[in-house]
Amino acid sequence: MEMKLEKQVANKLMYVVMVTLALSAMSVLMFSLVLPQIREQYSITNAQVSWVTSAYTLIYGIGTVIYGKLADRYKLKNLITFGLLLFALGSVVGLSAQAFWMVLAGRCIQAIGAASIPASAMLIPLRYFPPESRGTAMGTAFMGLAIGSALGPVVSAFVLSVMHWKWLFCFPFVLLLTLPFYRRYLGDDHGSPSKIDWLGGGLLAAAVTLLLLSITWGSIWFAIGGLIALMLFIVRIRSTIAPFVSPDLFRNRNYTLGVTVTFLISGLGFSIHFLSPLLLAQVNELSASWIGFALVPGALASALLGRKGGRMADLKGNSYLFFIASGLLLSCFVLLSTFIGVSAIYIALILILGHVGLTFVMIAMSNAISMMLSKEQSGVGMGLLSMLNFIAGAMATVIYGKLLDQGRVNQWNPANFYDTGAVYSNIFLVLTIVLALIVRVYYHYFKKYA
Repeated sequence: MEMKLEKQVANKLMYVVMVTLALSAMSVLMFSLVLPQIREQYSITNAQVSWVTSAYTLIYGIGTVIYGKLADRYKLKNLITFGLLLFALGSVVGLSAQAFWMVLAGRCIQAIGAASIPASAMLIPLRYFPPESRGTAMGTAFMGLAIGSALGPVVSAFVLSVMHWKWLFCFPFVLLLTLPFYRRYLGDDHGSPSKIDWLGGGLLAAAVTLLLLSITWGSIWFAIGGLIALMLFIVRIRSTIAPFVSPDLFRNRNYTLGVTVTFLISGLGFSIHFLSPLLLAQVNELSASWIGFALVPGALASALLGRKGGRMADLKGNSYLFFIASGLLLSCFVLLSTFIGVSAIYIALILILGHVGLTFVMIAMSNAISMMLSKEQSGVGMGLLSMLNFIAGAMATVIYGKLLDQGRVNQWNPANFYDTGAVYSNIFLVLTIVLALIVRVYYHYFKKYA
């Protein structure tokens, strides 16, 4: 499967992937800002309107592992074609919505199609680039995510200032312009024609959905249902001849350790996205528009440096990039814990370290994990990695939210002399300690995958 494209063509393909990821990330983020307008227009509750983003995230996360599994059997370019066309179909439904259920249906259809994008973005570097240049390719892909994250809120605010929020559904139509390039550059290779264990896939989807709902809604019954579905999934993959996920994948100790480390760091790194806007609003008392401006430099820096980070992984190894990334994240957490309460300008500068560090660590870990997978396990293995990142983000949101609800707390960091934001300072201090422990584990058990 690998090395089927000339270097120049392969690089062009990665730029197409970058654009696709950027537009996809923008579509994910933009609707988070228009929930109040949707709620007001259709006279619904906050709980109901939250499903516009919750349902999208659930389907998007689960879909990545399903598309990854399908990519082990079907042509990747056909899966991308199906996904992008479905993404556009969801936009048509959303644009023509006359009731809230149509808006929700449009977003769900979009999510089913959009899930093909991160799954493909993980697999294209794995299939079409040799190991010595795969890091650069993944760096290009993560540039797209960073660009989309930076532009999403800005574009959303601009659209809302001049037109109706429904026009946000139009952006996936631009993605259709990338289809001819995928059809041209991607090969006709596909995996084995074996049957797909849809029952196993359904049990995995049910387990993830129920566990995420238990986290979001704080329901013990959802948690019990999720655990039951997870146990049935384990029984299924152990008893069927062609399981949805081979148990051998989890017997791969290095893969299991790799995705565990990535899962934990994703959860820690999500603090950059979740806590930063809140501390700028509550501690620095910035308006929504100024918060957006404060977050843009970090996202743009990670976009500009993403490819350089990937090249660094190719030249000096994934472990080299991982330790640089960890140093940047640790510096960000320590500085935020110590200087919570300073001017928003300095907070924006500190967040650059966090954004770049998070991008670098995801490049290093994704590249390292891709090298641990066989051809037969590459699709579902990378899909599971993507799905676990979504789960980490969902869990982190709930944990950080509950910590913030504590109200006034004592200051734990003796170096912080500011009166405000003690709870944020304490959270980032704990994140510093946990990240240092993870780096220690990586050094002992994972460093050999350079």
